[in-house]
Formats: sequence, structure tokens, C-alpha cells
Amino acid sequence: MIRQSHPAHPIVRGKGRTTTGVPFAAICFILSIWPTVLAAHSGGSSGSQAGIPIPSLTHGEMAVIAPYYGRIVAIGEAASDTDETFRRLLNFTQIQRAYCLWGMMPGSVSDEESPFNECSHAYLAAAKAVLLHMRTMNDEKAQAGNLVSDIDEALVRNNLSLVLCQFSSENFNTADLIRPKLAGILGHAKSLMAILSILAAIIGCLGLTARASQTNRHP
Repeated sequence: MIRQSHPAHPIVRGKGRTTTGVPFAAICFILSIWPTVLAAHSGGSSGSQAGIPIPSLTHGEMAVIAPYYGRIVAIGEAASDTDETFRRLLNFTQIQRAYCLWGMMPGSVSDEESPFNECSHAYLAAAKAVLLHMRTMNDEKAQAGNLVSDIDEALVRNNLSLVLCQFSSENFNTADLIRPKLAGILGHAKSLMAILSILAAIIGCLGLTARASQTNRHP
């Protein structure tokens, strides 16, 4: 007897072949929608659209500034006596950090081989530029000065001022966002595993939500 499949459950052929490409396709999809998602959250600017140059940041400076990033941005977001340059630097460091997946990738700051290391250099170099700019602003001068002192002390104490890497001499610009390359992610085991873990968690949550919805519909 030939068993007919129910219309709501069609027979799927080639399932084994297609599932193997799901992680790769998912990574491609995430990377492809990054620019659209970030553009929707970027701040507008009524001034010149020419890029603002951002000086390079050594590997040692990056490691020290990274823990201070949140405090730098918090002071910047609360500032009221801002100018166009400051707003664009602050906007750039936040968007650039999002391209780095908000610093969540393992080794993004410490591992020179990480595909997220260059973009980490970019957003932290911009954060340093924001901090130095705040030293010229009346209301933020004191807080910014204290942070600069703390960072300089940490650099000297840990002897990190001269620690360099391949991106230590690279200058950046607010007109040029640095994006991690797909090939680099696929070739870096820690980054790839982290993204696949995130995807697995998302798929698991979606599966549980769908199952709970079906249970509620058919008690």
C-alpha cells in the first residue's frame, strides 16, 4: 500500500544536502544585512559629509582603552556643548563597534589574527579621539581628563605603550567603515564557533517558540 503524505507535511528530498549549508548561508545573511541595520540606527548630520581623519592606535593602547569604552561613550552621550566634529566621531565609534558585533567576538581586541581586530582598532581609535576632544569641552573637561590620566597610568604600569601589531600604524576616517571579511571569519575558528553558537541559540529559541505556539493551539 502506498502511503500518501498529508498536505501539511510534504516529503522533503535532499534534506541532508541542504542542512549542511545552513550555517554558511546564515553567516552570509547576517553579514549582508549589517549595513542596512546599522544605517537605520546611524545619526543624521547636517554638516559636511567629508570624512574626519582618526589617528592610529597601537595594540597596547587598544587593550587599555577597551575597558574604558563604555565610560567614554556615556560621558559623550550626556554632553550638551558639542560640535559637529565631536558628534560625528561619537557616531562613528558607535556604528563601527556594531560592525564588530559590539566587541563580543573572542579575541577581537587581543588576537591580531581575529577578523574583528582591525574594526576593533577603528572603533577604539575613534573612542580615543572622542575622549581627547572632550578635554577641549568645558563641561566634560574634568571627567575626560581623569579618564586620560587613568589610561596613561595603565599604559605605563603595564608597559603597553609600544606593543604593536599589523594594524597599529593604520589611520582611520569617519567616511570609511571597517567591516570584518567573511573569508576571515570562516578561517578563524574562535570567531566561527562564536557565530555558530549564537545562530544555534537563536534557532533553538525560535524552535521552542514555534513548539509552544503549536501546543497552545492544539492542547
